Amino acid sequence: MAGWVVWITGLPGSGKSTIANELSKKLKKTKVHFQLLSIEMVRKALTPHPSYNEEERRMVYAALVFAAELLTKNGINVIIDATGNRRMYRDNARKRIEKFMEVYVKCPLKICMEREKRRRKTYGAPKGIYKKALSGKSSTVPGIGVPYEAPLKPEVAIDSVKLKPEEAAEKIFNEIKERWG
Repeated sequence: MAGWVVWITGLPGSGKSTIANELSKKLKKTKVHFQLLSIEMVRKALTPHPSYNEEERRMVYAALVFAAELLTKNGINVIIDATGNRRMYRDNARKRIEKFMEVYVKCPLKICMEREKRRRKTYGAPKGIYKKALSGKSSTVPGIGVPYEAPLKPEVAIDSVKLKPEEAAEKIFNEIKERWG
């Protein structure tokens, strides 16, 4: 039986990784077998010194989707923790993976910037990206230097200002149960 994919997308600092980790805890407690794939994990394997340019992003996101597709074909459920700043990356996953759900973690850029500034855990993501973007040291930060294309019709939308990470994870978990048992 094929596994499912839940792609958690949103701006850097929106709360994607925190929510993905809370969802992981819920799935473990209920003995649901899954693999968490973060874009940073894939990026480090493919591009140890990333440039974050468009060509590299296309390659890294294609590899991420390929890995998720292989896992699901072997019955493994997947949580993708990745900004996926272009819709085409997420649409590619939707086309290739039968059981696919997009979760949009909505958060105003200003709050994402504040969170990113004070966060201790980066889950492998580079530190100080918004500061670098605002000072002109980086032109590749989604939401500032490059566009972030929000999902048009996500299966689940999370307002990470209003919902705690545990509540967001519960909402996603309930949707997984409803769709795929």
